[in-house]
Amino acid sequence: MTPTLDAAATAWLLAATAMVLLMTPGLAIFYGGMVRAAGVLNMLMMSFISIPLVTVAWLAFGYSLAFGPDAGGGFIGDPLEFAGLSGIDPTTLHVVDAATGAAVPELLYVTFQLTFAVLTVALVSGAIADRAKFSAWMLFVPVWALIVYAPIAHWVWTPDGWLTKLGTLDYAGGLVVEIASGASALAMALVLGPRIGFKVDAMRPHNLPFVLLGAGLLWFGWFGFNAGSALNANGMAAAVFLNTLVAGCLGMIGWLAVEQFRDGRPTTFGAASGAVAGLVAITPSCGSVNTVGALIVGLLAGVVCSFAVGLKFKGGYDDSLDVVGVHFVGGVVGTLLIGFLANEVMTGGVEGLLYGGGLAQLGKQAVGVLAVAAFAFGVTFALGKLIDKTIGFRVSREDEVAGIDFALHAETAYAEGVHGHSPRKFGEGPFGH
Repeated sequence: MTPTLDAAATAWLLAATAMVLLMTPGLAIFYGGMVRAAGVLNMLMMSFISIPLVTVAWLAFGYSLAFGPDAGGGFIGDPLEFAGLSGIDPTTLHVVDAATGAAVPELLYVTFQLTFAVLTVALVSGAIADRAKFSAWMLFVPVWALIVYAPIAHWVWTPDGWLTKLGTLDYAGGLVVEIASGASALAMALVLGPRIGFKVDAMRPHNLPFVLLGAGLLWFGWFGFNAGSALNANGMAAAVFLNTLVAGCLGMIGWLAVEQFRDGRPTTFGAASGAVAGLVAITPSCGSVNTVGALIVGLLAGVVCSFAVGLKFKGGYDDSLDVVGVHFVGGVVGTLLIGFLANEVMTGGVEGLLYGGGLAQLGKQAVGVLAVAAFAFGVTFALGKLIDKTIGFRVSREDEVAGIDFALHAETAYAEGVHGHSPRKFGEGPFGH
């Protein structure tokens, strides 16, 4: 049918795009509260700088690599088809309902997908908190968006993508966002090595109210992230919206239950982490499971991730802010549970093992997990090593001990100094910082 602009779908996607963009500042606050006071500004900046850097890369080649016509084998889009958004103008439409021809502006779809790319690379920063050069991070961000994120998005979210053809399901980014960022976070944690004092110093979050505020902003944005992926204002968007709420709630309950039984007391940090774990896990499955399924997904994610965050101490990798334990593990949980809990009412045909669908879908989900994790880890490790060998990725020992906020940005977050560090003499930095 001839595409026609759908005003309701356009209005909803405009709102959803703004909500997803807000997730990156929300992540900055979430991560900023989790680090020690001497590194909070740097942590905030690593998220905020991702917005302009990924935007430039996305408009230049990223969108074309991810969503351009397949360049062969279902692995990558044609980098020149939409380079610089050539051929796309305000009148170009993107069909969101093939049956009716309902469409939204292509430029809006470009922007919606851009906000996903921004958030995904920002997530990686949590694994290398307190020790990464800001200049190296600025180089890493746009390159990673082009050579890691864009290919995976093409595999999963385009009709010609090889995982799409295989039948792997990922409604809103369990593979593309969560597992890709989590595997990349592990790679970068290994490239940079552990922080000074890892396994010795407590390294507690310096501002728990920040953590809860950031989690709240992420949760709000997640409704745009998941329900916006319906690309329409319809019943599916409503179902996904509810699934997102349910999973976040049960993730929090699951994490707090583990803390209560294991440690004897629930924590505010656990509440924020549990909600995020539930939201991570429902991201791939929100369009495949019913409300009962969302309850199971959220609860299992909260429980599993609460144990997974401790693996870094046994494995010896310093994933500073638990990107691996929450985003990678949560993404794996949510992606694999589609193979058990997929419901025909939601998927339009595919059923999971518990609904009589057999093991076939579980196998397809497992292939997706392994392929995305291996690709993201391998390419990110190589990129990180290349940057480290050329311009260096880690700050000096002196700057790390003294606090990277002043060393890298000539600022401190708090006028009275920071925990464990003495403020430098007034007037040593710009504007007396």
